[in-house]
Amino acid sequence: QVQLVQSGGGLVQPGGSLRLSCAASGSIYSIYNIGYYREAPGKRRELVATISSANNTSYGNAVKGRFTISQVMANHTIFLQMNSLEVGDTAVYYCYYTARGSGTWGQGTQVTVSL
Repeated sequence: QVQLVQSGGGLVQPGGSLRLSCAASGSIYSIYNIGYYREAPGKRRELVATISSANNTSYGNAVKGRFTISQVMANHTIFLQMNSLEVGDTAVYYCYYTARGSGTWGQGTQVTVSL
């Protein structure tokens, strides 16, 4: 099994920046995808960004050019640098790890963008 521990998040003004992190532990496979999805009130959970064990990245259209995902493979930790934040980025952000057809969700962290 894989455990995910998320950190970061909080309240920021529009135009500001935040960084999220997600540390994975347990049975980490050599081939995997890990990243973030977010869920805003009344909306469906959507892709934010993912990164693979080969360092291939994918971004949701709403965050392209503003968010950057990276990882430190030595300690199985990923980072989501969020710049130029908008009110529409307000949501609970969930880390998600998937490998060999199964996945694990993190506990979620709140990001609020507001004046």
